[in-house]
Amino acid sequence: MSLRGIFKRLMGERLAFISLIFLILLGITAIVAPYVAPHDPLEQNLSKVLLNPSAEHWLGTDELGRDIFSRLIMGLTAAFQAGLFAILIPLCIGVPMGILSGYLGGIIDDIFMRIVDGIIAIPAILLALGITGALGISLWNAMIAIGIIFTPQMARLARGQTLQIRTEPYVEASKISGAGAIWIMVKHIIPNIAPPIIVQASFYLSYAILVETSLSFLGMGAQSPQISWGNMIQQAYSMINMNPWMIIYPGLAIMLTVLAGNFLGDGLRVALDPKYKKA
Repeated sequence: MSLRGIFKRLMGERLAFISLIFLILLGITAIVAPYVAPHDPLEQNLSKVLLNPSAEHWLGTDELGRDIFSRLIMGLTAAFQAGLFAILIPLCIGVPMGILSGYLGGIIDDIFMRIVDGIIAIPAILLALGITGALGISLWNAMIAIGIIFTPQMARLARGQTLQIRTEPYVEASKISGAGAIWIMVKHIIPNIAPPIIVQASFYLSYAILVETSLSFLGMGAQSPQISWGNMIQQAYSMINMNPWMIIYPGLAIMLTVLAGNFLGDGLRVALDPKYKKA
């Protein structure tokens, strides 16, 4: 199917298309965050502590007089960095591993799949905490940990799709004609497994943001003065009785972004697979 056809089908999925526009706007905002934030998100003003929303401070201020809206905008940067970086690692490591494992089989398949099974057996959040603790507490190490978490699932998906495609007649015809394994994987395997990989990556984007905020809330991700929605919630936790909105704002931001990623994934599943029918 052409890109135009895919886009047309995606537009037919209204919720997914709205989610795509929403995520694109958030992504652009994350890139230009330092220039569009109305206030310095790190500037403290103890004369403006815990202010209610106003024309000057749209979402009010926190316990140190910092503008909450500006901090939410800057938190977008950490969220999208985590999401995109967490997708990049599985795509660069998990997908090639899965394709090689599924196409070549034999001992390579056995070795790769045992590694994958061992990693998947560990609960995701525990694995993320362990990797972050071993590498050191920082946002970049948290993103590496998230990427490692997603790599085994992506490898399994790529392997399963490759096992189906390698038995197709056109692949067998290429083998008979003398085509090499690399040429077959590039020419036939990768283009045909791309749709489910893209769909899975869209789900990983939202899940990665959720994991990054969880790690930052636990103190294992972004560290002050870096701003993350997770550490915003952590810092506001002690003020929940005095000003619950300090937690509600970043919580809503996380919820809307994760929902948008999930809705987009559902829409892409329909748009990229003409045979797929929603129940």
